[in-house]
Amino acid sequence: MTTLDISFKPERAHLRRPKRGVIAERVVPQAVRGRYRRLKWTALTLCLAIYYILPFIRWDRGPDQPGQAVLFDMSRGRLYAFFIEIWPQEVYYLTGLLVLATLVLIWVNAVAGRVWCGYFCPQTVWTDLFLLVERLIEGDRRERLKKRGAPLTARRVAEIGMKHAIWILIAMATGGAFVLYFADAPTLLAELATGRASPLAYGWVVILTGTTYVLAGFAREQVCTWMCPWPRLQGAIWDPEALTVNYRDDRGEPRGSVKKATELRAKGEPAGDCVDCLQCVNVCPIGIDIREGPNFACINCGLCVDACDATMSRLGRPRGLIDYEAWANIERARRGEPARRRAVRPKTVGLALAILALAGLMGASLGLRQDAKVAVIHDRNPVAVRLSDGRTRNGYTVRLYNKAGSERAFALAVNGLEDASVEVVGDGATVSVASDATRELRVLVSASANERQPVAFVAKDLETGRAVTALDTFIPVEGGR
Repeated sequence: MTTLDISFKPERAHLRRPKRGVIAERVVPQAVRGRYRRLKWTALTLCLAIYYILPFIRWDRGPDQPGQAVLFDMSRGRLYAFFIEIWPQEVYYLTGLLVLATLVLIWVNAVAGRVWCGYFCPQTVWTDLFLLVERLIEGDRRERLKKRGAPLTARRVAEIGMKHAIWILIAMATGGAFVLYFADAPTLLAELATGRASPLAYGWVVILTGTTYVLAGFAREQVCTWMCPWPRLQGAIWDPEALTVNYRDDRGEPRGSVKKATELRAKGEPAGDCVDCLQCVNVCPIGIDIREGPNFACINCGLCVDACDATMSRLGRPRGLIDYEAWANIERARRGEPARRRAVRPKTVGLALAILALAGLMGASLGLRQDAKVAVIHDRNPVAVRLSDGRTRNGYTVRLYNKAGSERAFALAVNGLEDASVEVVGDGATVSVASDATRELRVLVSASANERQPVAFVAKDLETGRAVTALDTFIPVEGGR
């Protein structure tokens, strides 16, 4: 079985890392047109539109509730996402979401390799945007390479200044949009523009402006190759049946010019379709040569496919010399065997079922959860107290959560003890809880039980009749926890 090599061992040249010189120098990719470049532009537009517009989408949650569709409300300790509201006590939903995202990422990797990295990763999206600005101002790859060592002129200084000014504006918009997810977007945007926002908001804008400017403007391929942990995982989860960008060397080798290939074929000697034009290398945003074999740094963006297809089209040769193809099929072609498509296989089916199961479980949990909750903590010192009439009293801290948008009244009762009496210190059996708030109560339960017994604290909504329950234990004086 073939695996990705993440070492510099020269004896495995077809699986080695990018050359040192390529990574050490800043890559200057060439513009390319084609189906996958159009897909990348579509993904870029979609991702940027979601990121910049989402904070301004409104969502009606009722009076005295935030009207922003997606909001990390730090003051209330809430996460709002349209009709979903996550409280701090429900952090397990965020954990489940992270696990679900990880499973989806692994499943996508099993089907199409690092396609997330090539199309939807924020580093890729903002790098593409910065490169677009650079090309529009300084020209394509050849022009930019010529200008690298050329003496500075007034025009060149103006180009550099304009490019960096636009980069900084984009980076500022990126940092500004990020903080809008943590407060009412229109209000905070006006405060940022007029200098009335908090120092914390300005601090985060500055931090994210700097990171965006540096990572998308200068680090680029170094982030995807050296800083991101995902490439390091490829050696463990890389799947030879996944549709990844590969070079069909059985068709392309031996390489040679069009003239040389024509002469070899006239003599009956083998000649490949690859003319060694290096367009696949020139357009690669990472600067690798996919013809050397699977490379852990390849982000599966498909730009080399577009470049190679364009060359093959000009030469009148069939497309697909470089294409999305399973590495297993590359090896089958070398042996003269037919290709097999195995998108549906135990690994992908198992991952898909796990994703559906987890998503269904989280959806059902969200759909069935109540907008009220009761939590109980038993006193630990003392655990129990003997009363003068011989009965035993246990103390509890009871917390009522009201997640609704209006004030609610709850009737508190204890089930499980035959002769229990309940006292809510400083309050009656009926307790009011403000909207979107919690209330902590001190509750004393007295009973004549002589052994441990489970008890249920029941808080019943007096308006709807629905009840929520929390279980704990009643402990006699002779017992202990």
